Amino acid sequence: MTAPQDPRRRRVPGPAGPRGDRRPRQGAARRPGERSGGSSGRPAQRPRPGGPRPLRLGSPRPRLRLISLGLTLVMLVFVVRLLQVQAVDASAYAAKANVNRYIPVKLSAERGSITDRDGVDLATTVDAYDITAAPDLLTPETARTRDAPRQAAALLAPILGKDQADLEKKLTDNPESKYVVLARQQSPQVWNQIKDLKSALDDSAAKGSGTNVLAGVNREAHSKRVYPNGDLAAGLLGFVDADGRGAAGLEQQLNKKLAGKDGKRVYAQSGGHQVPTGDVKEQPAVPGSDIELTIDRDIQWAAQSAIADQVRKSGADRGYVIVQDTRTGEILAMANAPGFDPNDITTANSEHLGNAAVSDAYEPGSVSKLMSMAAVLEEGAARWDTHVVVPNRLSRADRAFADDIDHPTWYLTLNGVLAKSSNIGTILATEQLGRTKREKNRILYSYLRKFGIGRPTGLGFPGETPGILARPQDWSASQQYTIPFGQGLSLNAVQAASVYSTIANGGERIAPTLVRGTRGPEGDFTAAPAPKKTRVVGKETAKTLAEMLESVVDDEQGTGAKAKIPGYRVAGKTGTSNRVDPKTGRYRGYTASFAGFAPADKPRLTVYCAVQNPTKGSYFGGQVCGPVYKKVMEFGLKTLQVPPSGKQAKRLPVSYNPGQ
Repeated sequence: MTAPQDPRRRRVPGPAGPRGDRRPRQGAARRPGERSGGSSGRPAQRPRPGGPRPLRLGSPRPRLRLISLGLTLVMLVFVVRLLQVQAVDASAYAAKANVNRYIPVKLSAERGSITDRDGVDLATTVDAYDITAAPDLLTPETARTRDAPRQAAALLAPILGKDQADLEKKLTDNPESKYVVLARQQSPQVWNQIKDLKSALDDSAAKGSGTNVLAGVNREAHSKRVYPNGDLAAGLLGFVDADGRGAAGLEQQLNKKLAGKDGKRVYAQSGGHQVPTGDVKEQPAVPGSDIELTIDRDIQWAAQSAIADQVRKSGADRGYVIVQDTRTGEILAMANAPGFDPNDITTANSEHLGNAAVSDAYEPGSVSKLMSMAAVLEEGAARWDTHVVVPNRLSRADRAFADDIDHPTWYLTLNGVLAKSSNIGTILATEQLGRTKREKNRILYSYLRKFGIGRPTGLGFPGETPGILARPQDWSASQQYTIPFGQGLSLNAVQAASVYSTIANGGERIAPTLVRGTRGPEGDFTAAPAPKKTRVVGKETAKTLAEMLESVVDDEQGTGAKAKIPGYRVAGKTGTSNRVDPKTGRYRGYTASFAGFAPADKPRLTVYCAVQNPTKGSYFGGQVCGPVYKKVMEFGLKTLQVPPSGKQAKRLPVSYNPGQ
């Protein structure tokens, strides 16, 4: 048996010999750090149990494989997700990315101004804002509160002066909408209040106390239409609707030129605020053109004041005054009464919102006799001094015609028939136009048409009536005799004024105009097209008619004495006609009128006045409208600095002595 070794004795293995002998070679010393096993490279003997184990490093390859596998899995997840976002669900994610990011804002074009002939503003614009909101920013998911629309409506209602329930309804009707208008044409002060309130809510939200429910409330720069002169020329100018579009008058007729073209601005926003570094796309707005009218503001004021006073004194339904430049056809004033204030049409009577001077069709009465006399003179059927025997009654067709007063037989010249405004004398004169009734009617009709009756004036005004003039073959038995003195046909006030301007202009009709030209955004002025001209009667006929019209005003037997103007020769004609009640279609009341021009020897202005259904005092045209004509004409002549007449009137005889 072998004796057990002492554990304290350590056997140091040596290098193996040639025969595998594990004993160390004699005399061989081990170098420091030399591995056991010798030069043969064989592994050293395992230490015996109980001895310390040598340090052994593991292979790194398994760890690298594990890390590579992990990274590959992570990258695979990213690639799959990227494919899903950019290919499979690209449109859906793009839509989500743009939610609440890009906000479109309309850039309203500045509406052009309307001025008088001297550039004085009659209608202009001031800064205003449309208050808008994005309902999709007030949903519970976005606003992070359940009743954001109600809170927003409660905050905005007192500022905008709107009903809270109405505002809330607008904010909740379409929750996905990005745009809704809460209030239009608000002042800058209103927007400043809203902006301050938004800032305060932003500060509170930043501190964690609440949500800014006004984050989606914005404003669109807009222009508010303002009429600096109140009701001056309101019927002519018209007004704009809540959307800023022309709704009546010239505002409607010229809306396309005045409105310009709106632009658009799209910007990135977050939380109701524009992102400073975000994309902005803008299409600039194109301002509207300014419109320069033929109207003279001062003469318009005089005409409007005069007719308003007379309508009130006469207890009339309405009245109108037209002032026209006889040389150019330009309308210097178009006044209506009663009127309205276009700055606040909510307080206006709907019956007064239009322009009755062009929309009312009525029977003109005796002012129409000028056209009958023009036809008689131009056709050579009579002269101004032709004798006309005028009985108290004249039987024609199925009735007996009379003048406005009973009288003994009058012995008048044709001039006297016009001066005394005799219906019977006018019938007798026009009967000389043709050999037969058909021929007479055809000739008279042709002159009425050349004067512009029964056809548009050329103004193109919204709601304008062309009047009523039946074809001569359709005239009834009575119309053959009533049309010559102004009953049985109808016209508007502009047409009536144009008749007298035609005679004042030497027998040539110039189509009435209201617009002198337009001024574009760049300041370039474009004159309006020249008006159409039509020869109606010859110059000699026109001159004779002007002298005959002077007898109406200047002669003691004339009906227009109240229209006299000191220093000026005045040509004019009174009119009193039966009026058709538009509600019943029957004759009720009268239309009182007066038309004329001055100076008679060198005409410059035509003034026409008509008052519908005067119920207080007189209803005769000379009494009701003569004073209006005088007041307006006198003012107009002074305003235009027209010199007084240099020659005395001819004073054509009105009557003759039958015994001579």
